[in-house]
Amino acid sequence: MREPVQTEPTTSAPPLSAPSIVQQIAAYIDATQGQRSPEPAREAALKCIFDLLAAAAVGTEDIGPQAIRQTAPQVFGSGTVPLWFTGQTSSVIGAAWANASASAALDLDDGNRYARGHPGAAVIPTAFAVGHEVDATQEEILTAIVIGYEVGVAVGTARTTYGSSGTWTPYGVVATAAALRRTPRHMVEHALAIAGESAPNQSFAGGPAPRIPAPEGAAVKEGIPWSVVTGLTALYLAEAGHTGPRNILDSVRHYQFPTNLALGRNAHICQTYFKPYACCRHIHAPLAALLHLIDEHQIDVQTIERIEVDIHAAGLRISNRPSPDNLIDVQYSIPYCLALAALSGPQALVPVTQDALDHEDVTALAHKVVLALDTDLDAVYPGEILARVSITCGARRFTSEPTPPAGEPLMSWEELKAKFRMATRLVATAAQQQQLIDALHATESGSMETLVACLAGMNLGVLNRAV
Repeated sequence: MREPVQTEPTTSAPPLSAPSIVQQIAAYIDATQGQRSPEPAREAALKCIFDLLAAAAVGTEDIGPQAIRQTAPQVFGSGTVPLWFTGQTSSVIGAAWANASASAALDLDDGNRYARGHPGAAVIPTAFAVGHEVDATQEEILTAIVIGYEVGVAVGTARTTYGSSGTWTPYGVVATAAALRRTPRHMVEHALAIAGESAPNQSFAGGPAPRIPAPEGAAVKEGIPWSVVTGLTALYLAEAGHTGPRNILDSVRHYQFPTNLALGRNAHICQTYFKPYACCRHIHAPLAALLHLIDEHQIDVQTIERIEVDIHAAGLRISNRPSPDNLIDVQYSIPYCLALAALSGPQALVPVTQDALDHEDVTALAHKVVLALDTDLDAVYPGEILARVSITCGARRFTSEPTPPAGEPLMSWEELKAKFRMATRLVATAAQQQQLIDALHATESGSMETLVACLAGMNLGVLNRAV
């Protein structure tokens, strides 16, 4: 007997008189584009740019960005948009794709714990590429970045299940680009829908736990660069008349938005976290606790027999390999990052380089790290992100308090400068570092010309290979 056809219920859609979530987002973009952002959000955008450029500078020569720079001309043609720190150029999509890849490659890019992912590596390269295309002013670019964070984080936070950044950052990309291109509202609605339905699904790397086998570390990571391609393509398609399912965000199976979206009321960009270490954010709280214990009790790390980490559930869903095969494995391994920081110092994680691999003593200590779920710490996540670490040395056992990571929300300008100098010390001379810092200072007075010139003309990759 033939089974009855299952049809989708129609009662979950909002009444015709009520605007859909996509329509509300498009209305927010339309009403906000071109305006000067409130000062706290504007300053946050400038800090996010500074922070992301540190991540991009150290990520440029990673295998993922190198492959994308080689592929971009074949797929998206040539153009005049700078590929940061390489002296090369590409089309708008090609440049945004490559710069996003460099920004996300070493996991030093910013994030938002409520969205459980990384908006900056998608939004900021998009803003600079499209801003170049339309000759946008600095204020237009900053406002577009604020809008992109607002939309991307709002969608990422509303997901009812975890999704890697690439599953929701296309919304932020569409919002950023549409604000700069002044795309008509009805087209923005379709662009958001197309982007959402076409986004990288990340069903393996971003799938629910337990993931058996744990995903192999790979340059694809969490799909941020391709989400930029998806978002920009979606916008261009919508402007050409293509359509998408505009009720996509009204799906109660996949999203749970607040009754009042209140977009822009309390800018999400002001809740951005910055990373002091180039590894997954779930590793940062254990790192802070471990390093504090070692410093407070003057622990001889050679005597460590066991490290216990109590953490929230999300920290257990990353791969956590004690014997990583590549740098991406390192970025997602609590045991290895703790061992590396203990034995080589925290500077070994700013950034993580090939030198971090194949250390027998680090691997041996990583195998002494035991991870456990703490239901109390899990209950407060993501409102708080905490970890507790215990170190056993013979008869002595030292235990930390529940410890948060550093860098949230945002960092001070002085902290950002210190991070920038530490992160880029292997790819930039002191003079180049100062040149970039001076260019960032110029943006505070309203001019991005010097910064854009630095991004286009400074070839950090050549210096890195020469050192």
